[in-house]
Amino acid sequence: MAPKRRAASAVKAGGKKVKEEPEATNPKDTFTSTKEALLAAGPQVKGKRKVDDHCSLSDRGQVFEDYDCMLNQTNVGNNNNKFYVIQVIKESRKYYTWNRWGRVGEVGQSKLNPFDKPENAIKDFEKKFKDKTKNNWSDRMNFVSHPGKYTLIEVDGEEDAEVKVDSVDGKSVKVTKNTLPCTLDNATQKLIKLIFSNDMFNEAMKCMNLDIKKMPLGKLSKLQIAKGFDVLEEIQAAMNQNSRRECLEELSSKFFTTIPHNFGRNRPPVINDKEIVEKKKEMLMVLADIELAQTLKSETEKAQEQMIEAVPHPLDQDYNSLKCRLTLMDPKTETFKVIEQYLKATSGCYHCPTIVNVWEVDREKEGEWFNEHDHLGNRRLLWHGTNIAVVAAILKSGLRIMPHSGGRVGRGIYFASENSKSACYVRTSNKTGVMFLNEVALGKEHTITIDDSSLKKAPAGYDSVVARGTMEPDPSKDIFITLEGNKVAVPQGEPIHQPQFSNSSFTNSEYLIYKESQCRIRYLLELKMQF
Repeated sequence: MAPKRRAASAVKAGGKKVKEEPEATNPKDTFTSTKEALLAAGPQVKGKRKVDDHCSLSDRGQVFEDYDCMLNQTNVGNNNNKFYVIQVIKESRKYYTWNRWGRVGEVGQSKLNPFDKPENAIKDFEKKFKDKTKNNWSDRMNFVSHPGKYTLIEVDGEEDAEVKVDSVDGKSVKVTKNTLPCTLDNATQKLIKLIFSNDMFNEAMKCMNLDIKKMPLGKLSKLQIAKGFDVLEEIQAAMNQNSRRECLEELSSKFFTTIPHNFGRNRPPVINDKEIVEKKKEMLMVLADIELAQTLKSETEKAQEQMIEAVPHPLDQDYNSLKCRLTLMDPKTETFKVIEQYLKATSGCYHCPTIVNVWEVDREKEGEWFNEHDHLGNRRLLWHGTNIAVVAAILKSGLRIMPHSGGRVGRGIYFASENSKSACYVRTSNKTGVMFLNEVALGKEHTITIDDSSLKKAPAGYDSVVARGTMEPDPSKDIFITLEGNKVAVPQGEPIHQPQFSNSSFTNSEYLIYKESQCRIRYLLELKMQF
């Protein structure tokens, strides 16, 4: 699960109450605790399992008890990237074992074996599992991967849900009986549908070459994502020790076995440089945020099932799960016009996005944490672009400092004064992208002009770090708006050359904070991107 901000707590120190700084929770720590809980719970699997879609019994059979597994094996050197599915299926009074295998991304071959008794089908299932993995099914919670054998892919079972299909704006959505009409305006309805859309999540995963058949939506496993982080750390350690190619090849195989990728018939690549490792970490963090959004959807569906009387519309349920108020902004307001000018002035000449809608954002508790920095001046409204697949997680948990993240200015939250810079990090769905405008309490800035990826906090005596670029929006055109009593600078001019920073290694300025509570999401922009 994606990391969540820890609530600020008050402790007594010297007779005074002191509020602790909210910190990001390490996602791997969250995964580790989840793993321990699962191990303590034993082999029980949550929810029902689904019969493989490629089985002739998929429409009338059911998985018997929890005898269902997905296996994966990647070997970069041998150009292997293959899967194996094993299930015990009950259909009427008959029992079967279902086996399907092949290269990731293809249907592959299959075999359906009939049995007269369930114990015979189970015996066949367990034998096949042992042959393919060298593990006993009864001890799968302590699964150990063996060279040349398949690895078990952790997924969650499907939840029971008695729902019917209704239509909103011509698209099918799940609703329960006695569902109330949606209370959201049309624009917000469309936004909520977009940021919780399974099609959008699947599209994002496919763009990362992930095999969504092994890690399907609604069944993403926090445990499996955590294992992926572990392997990347092994690869990073091996690179730091200048290990031989054979070692990196073996670890790359382990990573792609743990996090199944679809490479078609192409040979899986060797992960052998830091840039690839960082991209894979970013991929896993996106995957973790998708898992969070799926968890939110699952929780709202469960809440509906438990209610006897009329329940809120599913879109209202998804919206409420964010614990965040979104207020659609009237394009005629002065604030909208200021934002529009900020966008146009700093988007560059060729790819200026078009504003579809703007929402004011008020995240639960975020204002309280942000108010702890009332003593800090030098506030600016700055851009933050992101993958549309993580928007729900950001609205739920805020902008976070991820323990596995990094960059040219270290481990912090990155902002930009130029839309064109932040737009580089936007990942769209059907050319629709989302960007955030954030009030950032910069305080005393520490200026740098060369990369420093080691930074984890602002230097002593400073509150933020600014990597000054050779270009910056014309400061003489900045205006100030007032947000809850504080003056906030908003660029309105086009970027101009900064002669005092002509030797900077940065083209566009990047603004860094190393405390999550120094920023507050103020506006969400739905944009039609031009690239």
